[in-house]
Amino acid sequence: MADKLPDARGRADIDAFLDRLSSVPAVKTATRGRLVFALDATASREAAWTRAQALHAEMFSAAAALGGLEVQLVYYRGMGECRAAAWTDSADRLLTLLGKVACVGGQTQIAKVLRHTLGEASRARVHALVFVGDSMEEDVDHLCRLAGEMGLRGVPAFLFHEGEDAVAGRAFAQVAKLSGGASCRFDPNAADQLRALLRAVAVFAAGGRPALAELGRREGGLALSLTHQVGG
Repeated sequence: MADKLPDARGRADIDAFLDRLSSVPAVKTATRGRLVFALDATASREAAWTRAQALHAEMFSAAAALGGLEVQLVYYRGMGECRAAAWTDSADRLLTLLGKVACVGGQTQIAKVLRHTLGEASRARVHALVFVGDSMEEDVDHLCRLAGEMGLRGVPAFLFHEGEDAVAGRAFAQVAKLSGGASCRFDPNAADQLRALLRAVAVFAAGGRPALAELGRREGGLALSLTHQVGG
């Protein structure tokens, strides 16, 4: 089952983590980090998109000292619609893309997100997938097979679970484990928790597991929780 994030008593640790994240030592890489940022855009997710718009720049700022970050926005909604935007290294461009998406009712399409990420990884290195969602309405065995392929390709998936849906929580944890990534549940009303998670994964995408491990050693909390789950 996905690790639970700190409750209100751990907010001081989260605040300290955010304040000092920029001091994480850089880990040199040949290219800038490349991160697929996938969001559920079904009808129940309107508030989540507002949060994503408010927090998107955190990923870029966190990765800047480690060589930078390219992000590709992917989302699904409605009756089988799943779209991917062009890669961008601009926080302003990503905000524009986020602002153009309206949520539409429908079922989850996580398998399409995983297949798309595999396709991108076959063309150029993808350092991580981030997925933010609150439910799972698909064949979990199929998702696990795709997650295993991602693990073989070296593309870890970080799945951030909003709310209390136990089925989604179990599925997200399995996908994360098989891909070599991590899964965490967070309070959808606590923007600081999602901010911390997105910044930690941006550090990972830009600097690799050593950068995330260093962050975990220095700060503990969320980064340490992710480090314990991520494959070596």
